[in-house]
Amino acid sequence: MSATYDYVIAGGGTAGCVLAGRLTEDPNVRVLLLEAGGNDRHPFIHVPAGFAKLTASKYDWGFSSVPQKHCNDRVIPLAQGKVIGGGGSINAQVFTRGAHEDYDEWALKYGCAGWSFDEIQKYFLRSEDNERLSAPYHGTDGPLGVSDPINPHPLSKSFVQAGQEFGLPFNGDFNGDRQHGVGLYQTTTKNARRCSAAGAYLAPARKRPNLTVRENVAVSRVLLDGGRATGIEVLTPHGVETFRASREVLVAAGAFGSPKILQLSGIGHPDDLRDANVEVAHALPGVGRNLHDHCDLDVIYELREYQSLDRLNLIRPATAKAGLEYAAFRRGPLASTVVEAGGFSFGHAGESIPDLQFHFLPAAGVEAGVAAVRPGYGCTLNSYALRPESRGSVKIRSNDPTAAPLIDPNFLATDFDLESSIEGLRQSREIMAQSSMARHIKAEHLAGGLSVNTKDDYVKFVRAYGRTSYHPVGTCAMGVGDEAVVSPELKVQGIEGLRVVDSSVMPRIVSSNTQAPTVMIAEKAVDLIRGEG
Repeated sequence: MSATYDYVIAGGGTAGCVLAGRLTEDPNVRVLLLEAGGNDRHPFIHVPAGFAKLTASKYDWGFSSVPQKHCNDRVIPLAQGKVIGGGGSINAQVFTRGAHEDYDEWALKYGCAGWSFDEIQKYFLRSEDNERLSAPYHGTDGPLGVSDPINPHPLSKSFVQAGQEFGLPFNGDFNGDRQHGVGLYQTTTKNARRCSAAGAYLAPARKRPNLTVRENVAVSRVLLDGGRATGIEVLTPHGVETFRASREVLVAAGAFGSPKILQLSGIGHPDDLRDANVEVAHALPGVGRNLHDHCDLDVIYELREYQSLDRLNLIRPATAKAGLEYAAFRRGPLASTVVEAGGFSFGHAGESIPDLQFHFLPAAGVEAGVAAVRPGYGCTLNSYALRPESRGSVKIRSNDPTAAPLIDPNFLATDFDLESSIEGLRQSREIMAQSSMARHIKAEHLAGGLSVNTKDDYVKFVRAYGRTSYHPVGTCAMGVGDEAVVSPELKVQGIEGLRVVDSSVMPRIVSSNTQAPTVMIAEKAVDLIRGEG
């Protein structure tokens, strides 16, 4: 006989942890949280600098794109968290919300009533335990620890100075009244430890008798009875199990996982379902469409002196010292999130908000697949085009729940996106050429050893080395049009008792990293579920 809960949550990532933690604040509500990955106990998850060891590990789904026709037919790795806490357990912990105008556009252009910045700001504030003063842009009473860098690396400080020499204004708070400028990022850390949604929301809730958490279970489909979701079917190491939801099923499996679950359940574009040999239960053409992501480009620099954080990749006494320093005092290189500094710039004339973002790392070869130089002698500057026009898709390849979906980000499909990426790369190189950084640099190392000077050189480089920023969104888009998958209340169109709550509901990507907006979406969803939104 199937166990019954009030709410069954499919996906224990950032949004799922927020939902589980908040909904079980009511002792009369029974919640089941299902996660395909395992627990988040590994020390690398909790040490801020440890994220460098987590991409391309067992905590990553190991997804890859289909060959990207606008990127020289390359297959691009797409790291996504497969662990309690999801991406928030393996990311670089950068805490940015996006521009106010991003959310106003959701409300005005896409018909997402209730999602303008003025209407959703309270959910950002509610989530935060920010070490800064609260008013007017930060909260201090929420679960999610948000901190400033502890003793930033000297190279990070030099980058901030170089950005100002380039012409960017100093910005002490990217989550304040404006994004434009250069500065140090706040991060989801507390007391020099990662503060993921798993740590902030789920861990305190685990002792509640009304919460059940199941790890290492793969959701195979949503159970439907006519036009209503009634539960979830999962695959476990011991076979198939089903769980009933007396109130709602909440799908929170991310921009790749949520459309996959809907499609396996027979909810999606009829052509996609038939191609995968899945019977159509409810035709909803937008499922899996509208995939978009920030396209990233990296430039690596070789330093004159032995000083960068990637020296910790070497087994030397200094590495052991860093470990002891962190264990004893919660400081030193391991307390760094590595992505300490960055900025927001304008790439196109006439834009009202920045359309380029930079991440500076006082290290090289930190992420899987990114080039390195001699350990201790490298730094990296990433650039992102924030307003992509290109749209791709996520489709199941068969009715096998264990098969990875076909993921097509369709990077660089438009001239606008190509030009944006080129401008981001050009500005990156110009910032790093300013005196405050140039004095540290021995040589620039572009991937492939390419010489990039002419427009044609830039085009070739961008198509050869553009990659994901790990910010996929949009595949269960919120709105009111024919392509909308969920309503502004996050209810799946045409199905009762079923919502999607994660980054997949963003109708358009925000102009920033996506963790903080995903937490906000889940916080607002809790009020919508309770009838308070």
